[in-house]
Amino acid sequence: MLYITIWICVAFISIFLFKKVSGSLSIFVPNLISLTFYYSLLISSFIGTLLIVMNIDHHYMLTRLHNNSYRAIGFYLICYIMIFMPLTMITVSKWLNFDAGIEYKEYLAKGVETNKKNDNDFFLFIGFLTLVCTLAVTYTFLMIDKIPIFELFKGGSNLGELRIEVGREFKGNEQIRNIFAIGLPPILSFIAYIYAITTKLNKWRILFIVLFGISIVMSIYDLQKAPIFFYFLMFILLNIYIGKLKLNYKWVTFIGLLGVSLLVGLYVFVQKVTSIKEMLSYNTGPIGRLILSQISPFFLHLELFGDKANLLLGKSLPNITLRLYDIEQIRSARMVMEMYYPEKVEQGIAGVLNTIFAGEAFANFGYLGVFIGTIYIGALLQIIYITFLRLPKNPVFISLFVFFTVNIPRIAVGGFTDFILNPFWILLILLLGGGFGIIYLKNDLPNVYRTQNVSDN
Repeated sequence: MLYITIWICVAFISIFLFKKVSGSLSIFVPNLISLTFYYSLLISSFIGTLLIVMNIDHHYMLTRLHNNSYRAIGFYLICYIMIFMPLTMITVSKWLNFDAGIEYKEYLAKGVETNKKNDNDFFLFIGFLTLVCTLAVTYTFLMIDKIPIFELFKGGSNLGELRIEVGREFKGNEQIRNIFAIGLPPILSFIAYIYAITTKLNKWRILFIVLFGISIVMSIYDLQKAPIFFYFLMFILLNIYIGKLKLNYKWVTFIGLLGVSLLVGLYVFVQKVTSIKEMLSYNTGPIGRLILSQISPFFLHLELFGDKANLLLGKSLPNITLRLYDIEQIRSARMVMEMYYPEKVEQGIAGVLNTIFAGEAFANFGYLGVFIGTIYIGALLQIIYITFLRLPKNPVFISLFVFFTVNIPRIAVGGFTDFILNPFWILLILLLGGGFGIIYLKNDLPNVYRTQNVSDN
């Protein structure tokens, strides 16, 4: 009863705080903070934590947990995150004179800003990046012996093993695949879509169709369930931000049913789950995947790096940094998988056991990592949220805002060090923001200079 009481109190306090810092927790007007709260914290972490601390989860991962004291420790750490993350966000908002309720509504009410003088140059720039992405997709497929999505249609039986092989044993350059074949096309498709909607030009429509096709293919080629779902979620959010869509109960119901149907379909055809009981059970199938499978590895992280293994002390940072010091990267999620599921690793059917950011934070820096990491991520998220709401509402910044709005909640349940240094985020900002800025300055600076000379004379 004590745990239930604490859980309910924390839930009410957290909802109140997150509503204050986001401007809205309404499912009809989603935003970066509300999606982080609902997906990363409430659904993926907080609900399952109560079942785990009460030892009624009956989840297959927790049968590998040897020290049950970590059930209570993990519960209190998640409660800490639920309260101190939004408290940090409130502090940042006060420092930056940010009123979430007012500024988010103003952002939604703004029109899209486009500069026709820059349209042709920017089209050529996006077109060039599209060509690079197309070549990267071709390169990716050439480096794969068997493409999982094609094997599915051919009736292949070892799809789980093949999916792990494609992800962890890719023969080509992973940076080319991850950045230009998988990461960049969706964002470029958003930019092309906004320009197609606002300019009504066929060149942008054709470019959008090409990028949309690439994005769909690369979302499903390895049979992962999440990418295609999140890609369509980003499209919904994009249309909300540009004023083309207003969610209501009918739209939410339709989107929800579509998402559930897609998820069930993937479980049936990829996971071979056909039992209705297993599909609807709280600890198996899609429901168990959402509320327990994402948070269970957190408790395994606590036990492994609390009792059995030394802290990583930063060895989970991106390779680009560790190579400077000749240090091999070690991801805690892989270590947990190797420790608790060695038989699956040996069979080649296991990848990583990702969980809420606090798992990797603890693996690297212990309890101090969880306490300080929560404050750091809370501050970072609020700064990103405020920055995009205050930037000009043009196709590039809108697309980047949509990308961060959906991908930050995903990364929050995937790791911690990606929030410290994320090379892909840096590349995106430099490539798209820098490219847009150079084209803008190239076309507009001469006019500004002439106007200034005329006024001076």
